[in-house]
Amino acid sequence: MNLLQFFLWSLLKVAVVTVVLLVGVAYTVLLERKLVGRIQNRWGPSRVGPFGLLQPLVDGAKSFLKEDIIPSGVYRPLYLLAPIISLGCALLSIAVVPFGEPHIGPGGLDLFEISNLNIGLLVILGVTSIGVYGIALAGWSSNNKYSLLGSLRSSAQLISYELALGLSLVGVVLRAGSLNLRVIVEQQATKGIATWNIFGGFQFVAFFIYLMAAYAETNRSPFDLPEAESELTGGYHTEYSSMKFAMFFMAEYANMIMVGCVATLLFLGGWTSPFGNLIDPPQNIIAHALFPIFWFVLKVFCFLFLYVWVRGTLPRFRYDQLMSFGWKYLMPLAMLNIVATSLWLAYH
Repeated sequence: MNLLQFFLWSLLKVAVVTVVLLVGVAYTVLLERKLVGRIQNRWGPSRVGPFGLLQPLVDGAKSFLKEDIIPSGVYRPLYLLAPIISLGCALLSIAVVPFGEPHIGPGGLDLFEISNLNIGLLVILGVTSIGVYGIALAGWSSNNKYSLLGSLRSSAQLISYELALGLSLVGVVLRAGSLNLRVIVEQQATKGIATWNIFGGFQFVAFFIYLMAAYAETNRSPFDLPEAESELTGGYHTEYSSMKFAMFFMAEYANMIMVGCVATLLFLGGWTSPFGNLIDPPQNIIAHALFPIFWFVLKVFCFLFLYVWVRGTLPRFRYDQLMSFGWKYLMPLAMLNIVATSLWLAYH
């Protein structure tokens, strides 16, 4: 295969993954509206298409067709750049996520991963950390005090909870001895659910810390203080409309999916079956390739379900409660987990 063919196949793989992720974002919104509707004893979207399944298409068209208003007092270059940064970073991080077992396609390309990097976990942490610049720049460039307060809250949340989130993953990295996501999954794949990090690896404390930090990192309820409609009239996206407004929410839901993918890879065995090797893998090549993807998608779906369940159940924290919880509880707990994991590994 020559260089041009390699480039075209790689481009096709990137396009397919991007389209699948964007469709997943659209239907995650529908999933949330449906589940919250059930939690609140109402129907949710049900009119557009069977069971409301075409509602995401209507929402997308509505966002495109709405009037795009740019206030006169904004700093225009950064105002326009902010939603692009947020959405771009959310989409970029999916490049190092493996969705299934290695299957080599044309030209030696892995069909179920865009790029297999030895530092894949660091890439995800780095790219998702940059995404907060979109929110910070949106708040500052809007020339609105509520937007500025929202962006400052988001920056403070990032500093507080990024530390706890990063430290919660150290125990997993110590057990696997690698930052490569495939290596981390393969280390959990020996006996099914018994060797997943959350159970067999005794990283359930790390999973709890990761879960709490992920809610704050993605600005989701009950940690959605940068938006806080009752306090800041919408926060950092107050001055945005039309598709630029929608891009912030696309970034939020893409980050939710990304957080679910990372949790699945690091704590829940990735694409491996919870039954381990007790069930013989299917002999059909297509089924052998699709079964791991099924388990991966199912685990991410369960994580997204938990996201929505928490939003429909818990009220928003006060800002002082949010900050103290991160610094006084999650940070010390994450450091204790690292010490305990190190001692356990040294003993064994």
